Amino acid sequence: PDYGDGGLLGLVGGIRRWALDRHRGGAAVRVFWLIDGLGDAFLCRHGAGSRLHAHRQRALTSVFPTTTASAVTTLMTGLSPLQHGLTGWFIHDERFGGVLAPLPLERRGGGRLRAPLLLRRLFPYASLYGQLPCPSAVVAPRAIAHSPFSRRHARGARIVAHGGLDDMVAQVAAVVAALASGGGGYVHAYYDRFDALSHQHGCNAPAVVDEFARLDAAFGALLARLAGTPTEVLVSADHGFIDSPPAQSIDLAAWPEVATMLDGPLFGERRAALCRVRAGAVDEFAAFVAGELGARAVLQPSRRLVQAGLLGPGPAHRRIAERLGTHAVLMAPGWTLQDRVDGEKPHQMLGVHGGLSADEMYVPLIHACCAGE
Repeated sequence: PDYGDGGLLGLVGGIRRWALDRHRGGAAVRVFWLIDGLGDAFLCRHGAGSRLHAHRQRALTSVFPTTTASAVTTLMTGLSPLQHGLTGWFIHDERFGGVLAPLPLERRGGGRLRAPLLLRRLFPYASLYGQLPCPSAVVAPRAIAHSPFSRRHARGARIVAHGGLDDMVAQVAAVVAALASGGGGYVHAYYDRFDALSHQHGCNAPAVVDEFARLDAAFGALLARLAGTPTEVLVSADHGFIDSPPAQSIDLAAWPEVATMLDGPLFGERRAALCRVRAGAVDEFAAFVAGELGARAVLQPSRRLVQAGLLGPGPAHRRIAERLGTHAVLMAPGWTLQDRVDGEKPHQMLGVHGGLSADEMYVPLIHACCAGE
C-alpha cells in the first residue's frame, strides 16, 4: 500500500489540508462518497462510457488488509491500520474475550460485546471530524448510521441516515445546501450495497454490473443537484474485489490436528488470516502450510508485516502485537482460508477481499467540480 499521496491515508491528509485552506478560496463544500467495494479494476473493466469513469483521475491504493474495518477506520480518523489497530474484520483482544468483530461489536461465534467504557477502550483515538476546522456530516445507511461504531467514529460530525441510493443523493444534496449557506463544510457519504452484492454473486456478476449502473446514474443525479454550487465531489472506495469459488476456499476443519498448533481461532481476513501459533508448534505449523497449502499460501511472522510497512506509519497501537498474532497466512489470488467456531453460522462468499492482489488493492479516485457542471 501507498500511505503517501497515492493512497487512502494520503487522501485523508488532502481533505484535512483542504479544510485548513478553505479561506484561500476554492470549493466551499467537499463531498466524499465512499462506495464500498468499488475497485479500480472493476471501474475500468465495466465502466467504459460511464460518468464515474469519465471523472476518474487515477488509482489509489487501499490500506492493508484491504477490508472495510481497516480502510473505513483510516478514512474516518486519518490513522493508519498500524495506529488504529483494526487489522481485519476480526481482531484479537483478550480484554473482551478473544476474537471479535469490531464493527458490529460481536464476539466470533456469537454474543454482543459488553464491557465498561467499551467504545473508549476499543477505539481509543480521535475521529477526523473533530479535528476539522469546519462543520461536517456523515451520511450513512439507516441500519448502521447510529450504530455504536458509527457514533464513535463520527464524533464531531452530524450523522444523517439514508434509506438507499436515491435517498442518499437527496440527503447529501440537503446537507450540502445547509453547509453552503453557513460558509461550507465537509460531507462523508457511505453506500454499502455494491459490496454486499459482490460478496454474494461475485465481483463481475450481472447483478453487480447492474448495481454499478445505478451508482453511475446516482452520481449523475448528485452532480445535477449540486450543479452551479461551490462543491467538489470526490468518489473512492475502501477496497476492490476478486472471486474465490468454493473449490478455492480452504477450511482448516479438514486438518483437525492444526487446532492443536493454534492458540484460538483465526482472525484478520480470509485472504490474510492471522493466528497465534502455540509456543513450540511454529515449525510444525510452518511445515503444514508449506506441505498442505503449498503455493496457495505464504506464511509470515506477523512482525514482518509491520517491518515491511504493510500497515503504514506509526506510532503503533499499543495492542498491535496482539491484534496481529504471531503469524499471518497470506493467500494467493483466488484462495481463502477459514476455520470453524462453535455457534458461528457458515457464511459462504464468492466475492472476497483482504489480500494484496491488484484488484483488491487499487481503488479509483473520481473528482468532479460542481461549479462548472
